[in-house]
Amino acid sequence: MTTTIQVELPPHPYPIHIGPGLLATDGPLAELVAGARVLVISNDTVAALHGERLRAALARAGHVGECVLPDGERWKNLETMARIFDAAIDHGCARDCWFVAFGGGVIGDMAGFAAATWQRGVRLIQVPTTLLAQVDSSVGGKTGVNHPRGKNMIGAFHQPRAVIADTDTLSTLDDRQFRAGLAEVIKYGLIRDADFFAWLEAELDAVLAREPAALAHIIEQSCRNKAAVVAEDERETGVRALLNLGHTFGHAIETATGYDTWLHGEAIAAGMCMAARLSARIGWLAQGECDRVESLFQRVPLPTRPPAIGGTRMRELMQSDKKTLGGRMRLILLEGVGRAVITDACPAGELDAELAAADPPSRATHDHA
Repeated sequence: MTTTIQVELPPHPYPIHIGPGLLATDGPLAELVAGARVLVISNDTVAALHGERLRAALARAGHVGECVLPDGERWKNLETMARIFDAAIDHGCARDCWFVAFGGGVIGDMAGFAAATWQRGVRLIQVPTTLLAQVDSSVGGKTGVNHPRGKNMIGAFHQPRAVIADTDTLSTLDDRQFRAGLAEVIKYGLIRDADFFAWLEAELDAVLAREPAALAHIIEQSCRNKAAVVAEDERETGVRALLNLGHTFGHAIETATGYDTWLHGEAIAAGMCMAARLSARIGWLAQGECDRVESLFQRVPLPTRPPAIGGTRMRELMQSDKKTLGGRMRLILLEGVGRAVITDACPAGELDAELAAADPPSRATHDHA
């Protein structure tokens, strides 16, 4: 069964198609690119697993070029971006071409940034192949690459013309990547959907077993939440910032560990737990609610504490995060499950107390097994 959710953004509202078998030769992707020049941006892992299916889906295109990049967050940089632009030249991509992002969040961000900047903007289709990308990063138009001193510091807003989430691609996703994707699923329950959070608590076993009905529900509910927020605030001038719950902490973890030790979802999970504990420290979140948050992440399991990178280093990296405005660090904290708030007035002493958990020696090691 296929579900379609509309992201209501002028001048180009776009659909999110969710379901199995969407990379069929008569599916939505084939219809969009019929007769057009297409550049597929993927990585070597996804290309090997699913490239043949994608090429079949693009058979009606006028010309298909491919740019296959190395797999991993550490390749999400300007040097790798140059390879996409080289491929665009090699395949004669003009302003009427389509870029197709075929992979997880890293590929979606890089292909989106390439589409935003190639000849000042070309059309983009997101074809996410990981849970994290299907529930979060493929929707909303945030694109970019990392700088050695900060996550996603270089980027642009560039909305896709469609998101095509073929759930069949998740069959090849390993358990670690699947669990990392659940961090962003849980986020929607925490920031705006208490009923969804309660459903996750009750049905987590079915989700972890990847039962089709449970999988369909978490993807659809996540996309509905993301689409509603993006439609209200495309450029993150207000409510969209709530989607960054845990991200200021998590991005600091990713930067400090060189983008190649923790997966994004793992770092964000620890970051959301840090945000919950900080919210409890300042009296905004009841301790029982904080315990619920940590318990759900532990059951997945996902990390609930940062690695031993040092509280001072964490604060330095957080201070340079792109969400800092006027020298004041903005954090997303919780007043309850389903109720997130944006603040730049967190007491420094309480923040430092939470960051002290990152001071070595720390019990906050992370086993990827």
